Amino acid sequence: MKITRLFKEFAESEKAGGLTLIGCTVISMIIANTFYGNEYTHFWHSALGNQSVEYWINDGLMTIFFLLIGLELEREIYIGELSKIKDALLPIFGAIGGMLIPATIYMYINHGTNFQNGAGIPMATDIAFALGVLSLLGNKVPTSLKVFLTALAVIDDLGAILVIAIFYTKTIIWMNLLIASGIFLGLIVLNRLKIRNLIPYMVGGFAMWYFMLHSGVHATITGVLLAFAVPFGNGDEKSSSYILQHYLHKPVAFLILPLFALANTAIEVNISFQEIITQKYGIGILLGLVVGKPLGIIALTFVAVKLKICKLPSDLNWKMIVGAGCLGGIGFTMSIFITLLAFDEFELQNNSKIVILVASVIAAIIGFVYLLFASKTSRRKLSV
Repeated sequence: MKITRLFKEFAESEKAGGLTLIGCTVISMIIANTFYGNEYTHFWHSALGNQSVEYWINDGLMTIFFLLIGLELEREIYIGELSKIKDALLPIFGAIGGMLIPATIYMYINHGTNFQNGAGIPMATDIAFALGVLSLLGNKVPTSLKVFLTALAVIDDLGAILVIAIFYTKTIIWMNLLIASGIFLGLIVLNRLKIRNLIPYMVGGFAMWYFMLHSGVHATITGVLLAFAVPFGNGDEKSSSYILQHYLHKPVAFLILPLFALANTAIEVNISFQEIITQKYGIGILLGLVVGKPLGIIALTFVAVKLKICKLPSDLNWKMIVGAGCLGGIGFTMSIFITLLAFDEFELQNNSKIVILVASVIAAIIGFVYLLFASKTSRRKLSV
């Protein structure tokens, strides 16, 4: 299988970024529950301009994260794993199953309650965290598994973005939305005119973000729209899209996502996990991520392969798909992000974050241990 240099760069940065993300989460939660916890938590909620530091990270810097996701999605669609429909169908079916089943489980438990708005929380897979765990296995797992998990998570993120845009938009200020849309169309025109200089796209992107921020639609959607406005060309190293994606990798992996983790996991744990998990929303999130995610990914890929809609790559087997499905239960970044939109109550947000963290750790451990044993079994069979 031919793996492009940019995919390798993306995967490597996501692996290291995932491990950094884990470290920042642990550090943040430790500090939040020490003698300095109040000051630490207060810092993230302190005012910066007319909003909090946490707000600017979540609605500002995370737009750049979504821009990188959009650029990677664009590359996958044009020349990557999603460019050939036959190859794309396996992760597409996996992602659809991995979104529908967790949301269904959550809604089954929480339908008719005040918590039903959280159905989107267990739908997303965290690329950085999942690849970070997968990287610990090194060459014990085939490259095609990493490609499958990456493609699945990227499609998953697109699904989460659509969920945010459709279901978590409350009040729309149409004038600002129309202005943002007009700026986007202007950037598309620049693209069609083959303007490759990134400066007008960055300036236009900032203006689009500003009006989107004040439109009621979540401002991070701007990142994905901007990604598809930036010229892709033939996707080589001289293309605007490639250059921008190359420069964004490290800032996103080692600055933006760690800041997001630090700000959003500054949680003072003053309630037992047992108390949280007895709540319907806690059960829904936990089962959605740990059970629903792998079940949905495995079930729909299995059905698609059996119906001959698509096929497994030659170096992949069902044991590897099961392991990838388990790692798909690592929600973290997007799950926390959707939590902030789904629930307004601060305590409910914090409790949901704790469940997400616990569920993601459980999914990571199950996925890692399972793939470790599955890879050993596969190697024994090959050596016989």
